[in-house]
Amino acid sequence: MARKPATTTPEPPEETGAASPRTSLSRAAGMNIVSSSHLVSVRSPELSEFEFGLNTAYNAYSRWVVRCMGAAGVRDLTFLDVLVLHHVNHRGRAKRLADICFVLNVEDTHLVTYALKKLTGLGLVTGERVGKEATYATTQAGADACARYREIREQCLTSNFTEGSEENVEIGELARLLRVLTGLYEQAARSATSL
Repeated sequence: MARKPATTTPEPPEETGAASPRTSLSRAAGMNIVSSSHLVSVRSPELSEFEFGLNTAYNAYSRWVVRCMGAAGVRDLTFLDVLVLHHVNHRGRAKRLADICFVLNVEDTHLVTYALKKLTGLGLVTGERVGKEATYATTQAGADACARYREIREQCLTSNFTEGSEENVEIGELARLLRVLTGLYEQAARSATSL
């Protein structure tokens, strides 16, 4: 009777201090708070954690903006509608469509055009033709709505912050980092378009 050769279980590789990419990936996915573990990269697991935080912060911020404007007396506006209204009101100067889209980083001008039509219909914004282009400014009702929004924002949101605090310094640093990451995402989006 022939004996079967003994089977051996391969020994795990020796620890060399450098984890394999798979080990690093599972370690990274387990340690970071992410919504899509399959997207976590060993190059920057923190980026996936940041994206999850950005998603949840964006949704919370969107809700806040719409509800704050509702509390200010203007209901049925979308998140973008409110952003457009505030930017049109910014510094009390009329704005062109292209400028609004540029500052808000909105690629689809139709979305901003629709928001402007809606705000004009509500009497919050007015449009005026200057040559071939239209410029937009807030009406008195629009400026008043923005002022009420600010009062509610001060009462409900910024009252949680202390002037000159370390927390405010960190928020300023986070804002700088967001601008840097915006540029990286823009560059990556252009690269993806050419694939």
